[in-house]
Amino acid sequence: MVYRRFLCIKDAVACINDKVDLIAVILSISLPQTTRGTDYVCKLKIIDESHPEIPVHVFAQEIDHLPFVAAVGDIIHLSRVVMRIYEGDVYAIFNKRFSSFALYDGKDVENFQPYQVLLRYEARKHDAMIIAGLRKWLASSHVIDEPNFSLLKEINEVGLVNLVCKVLHICKTTDDKWMAFIWDGTDVPPISIYKKPEDEEHNPLPLHFKPLPSSGDVLHTFPTVGTILRLIFDVECMPYILQLLKVRQWFKLFCVECKVHEGLWYGVFTSYSKIQDIPNVDILILERQWIKQIDCLFPFD
Repeated sequence: MVYRRFLCIKDAVACINDKVDLIAVILSISLPQTTRGTDYVCKLKIIDESHPEIPVHVFAQEIDHLPFVAAVGDIIHLSRVVMRIYEGDVYAIFNKRFSSFALYDGKDVENFQPYQVLLRYEARKHDAMIIAGLRKWLASSHVIDEPNFSLLKEINEVGLVNLVCKVLHICKTTDDKWMAFIWDGTDVPPISIYKKPEDEEHNPLPLHFKPLPSSGDVLHTFPTVGTILRLIFDVECMPYILQLLKVRQWFKLFCVECKVHEGLWYGVFTSYSKIQDIPNVDILILERQWIKQIDCLFPFD
């Protein structure tokens, strides 16, 4: 097996069964899954200026050894990945025994220090030049398509939504599932409830869908304006999710299922959902903070 140092994707796709080094922009990343054995796997899609996107299958023995991508559009340096082809489609395999990676911010034009590295990773002198070139290309291109994000007050039907919310608290439910309390400063619309008065006497509607945190100290930290939505995690890779989620930070949540239980809205984070960290100065956060201030001043508009 030949080892080719640095190649652009256009050249790498011609090196089937060879080890290659790639530096590329991350277009997407899946949540980790367990393999048929004891390993974990996640799938990336990467792109550079030379070629359309290709998949990368990353295998690791420990979940901590997978890439924790902060944002789509960040840059990854993949070292010693093996190029494969299946039914005409070329992809890269990250081998847990000899491959390595480093993750870089895709927008910070001055910082060339990776925010995550695998132990085997070795930086090279000309890496910074390649990363700078990718950042410049990314800023002038439109390869990253930002989806639309809904406010909680815009949810009007059961289905999938993308949200930008602040995580207020994380805990386990009585049925041993993880749940987060999320908030964006707006109120979900009311739900019409069709129930006979006599039924309400014997089987009253609940005041909340899942138990509230037992600690009064936690409840006192919750905002007094805006709906606090319960987000149930229906995934197997909770150790990975828990390392990404941080209380009192904002996140982008993709493909969250919004549902209703006896007149109360809640969300479900499934294996098809995605989560992404965002900086506090992001325009989406500033917009939500501004909307919250307007709603406080004019609550009946």
